[in-house]
Amino acid sequence: MFNIVLVEPEIPANTGNIARSCLAAGAHLHLVKPLGFSIDDRSLKRAGLDYWKDVKVTVWESLDALFAGQTARARYFFLTTKSKRPYFQAEFQAGDFLVFGRETKGLPESLLEANHNRLLTIPMTDMTRSLNLATSVGIVLFDAMRQIAEIR
Repeated sequence: MFNIVLVEPEIPANTGNIARSCLAAGAHLHLVKPLGFSIDDRSLKRAGLDYWKDVKVTVWESLDALFAGQTARARYFFLTTKSKRPYFQAEFQAGDFLVFGRETKGLPESLLEANHNRLLTIPMTDMTRSLNLATSVGIVLFDAMRQIAEIR
């Protein structure tokens, strides 16, 4: 099982779609506050359809709280457009945490600087600034599953 971490997500429909992908992949969704919406938001539930109740979701007060709540052996990969290392060069393991930032700002610079050796990106042409958050999570999550042959 993989762990998908959304740091301060802003758009409920993205989080709903990501929740559906997490359910399909058997992944645990971690939401780090502040959230740009209420978990009871209709658009979040609409995007997640009737799956929301079945998704394993944990809401954290902060990123530090999430880190403190894991074992010292937990592995984190931080997805950003500010890296040159493609996600497919990483050797994923079950239980890894795939960390994604806000739709409008990405992950905090201080976090990127402190974890420069664990930054990954989705390669794309120079004509595109970034991909939709739900699309990005789907690309990396399902390829990580393929890597460890965890697809059912």
